[in-house]
Amino acid sequence: MGLSLSVWLYSSRADDSPPSSSSAFPPLAVPTSSRLAVTLNSPPVPPGDGRSHWSSVHRSPHFLLSACKQEVTRSPVERSSDGVRAEMGVRTGLHVWEVLWNPEHRGSHAVLGVSRQSCPLQASGYNVLVGGDSQSWGWELKTNQLWHAGQGLGLYPKQRKRSRSEAVEDFRPQSSTSSHAKMAPLLIPERILLVLDGDAGTLGFIVDGSFLGVAFKDLPGGVELFPAVSSVRGGASIRLRYLNGATRDAPALMALCGLSIRQLLGQQRQNQTDKLPLPSRLQHYLLSSQ
Repeated sequence: MGLSLSVWLYSSRADDSPPSSSSAFPPLAVPTSSRLAVTLNSPPVPPGDGRSHWSSVHRSPHFLLSACKQEVTRSPVERSSDGVRAEMGVRTGLHVWEVLWNPEHRGSHAVLGVSRQSCPLQASGYNVLVGGDSQSWGWELKTNQLWHAGQGLGLYPKQRKRSRSEAVEDFRPQSSTSSHAKMAPLLIPERILLVLDGDAGTLGFIVDGSFLGVAFKDLPGGVELFPAVSSVRGGASIRLRYLNGATRDAPALMALCGLSIRQLLGQQRQNQTDKLPLPSRLQHYLLSSQ
């Protein structure tokens, strides 16, 4: 059966060329662990899961909470920086949340990350809140800057290739006061996945289906951490949904085999599972785990 399956998968891969994409993120992708890959390929938990809720208590009074508690909207208040964190945090395990935040409604100081319970969630002026103190870690989406303890820690993703237009700038005459040409920040799309590994103490992000690597490491172990955002833009609406998680145990062999089969099928052939030379029970497993 294994030989028949291999022949079927590889013999029909020639017609499975991936669709072209203008996204800047696939070239920046970092290989994922098998644990994260299985988690991402598992069915999401029901939308009403409590880990999908923003906190009704731990938020700035300028953030309005929807009835379903999955969306917050910032009031049009001037000279104020406002934050909100999730209702439920995690101490251990690998966890993935989906955050939807329209790029046109971000403004400056639009930060996504995680925080401990004591992170400040409101301040006067325009500031980075998530990442603005030692209790939080944030990615500022407009500038791509990482923040922790009130300090910028560099751009994320780190290994970024220069575009052709940016490379041309290096050959143009520079004024005496100008330094090396700076790269323009990447435009981060609406949908971002936040990946928190409480066991490894790391935080990373997935954009356009590409895992961009670890943004923060050495996060405190055994401490409850919460997804959090901060904004200064009036009318900014931000949705949160918990997708899935995993314990620190290694993925089950069946899950790894299913992942390998789906990866070999490719996106364009996911609906051809019934054509695989497999027993109906295994076909049903592949369909139910999509």
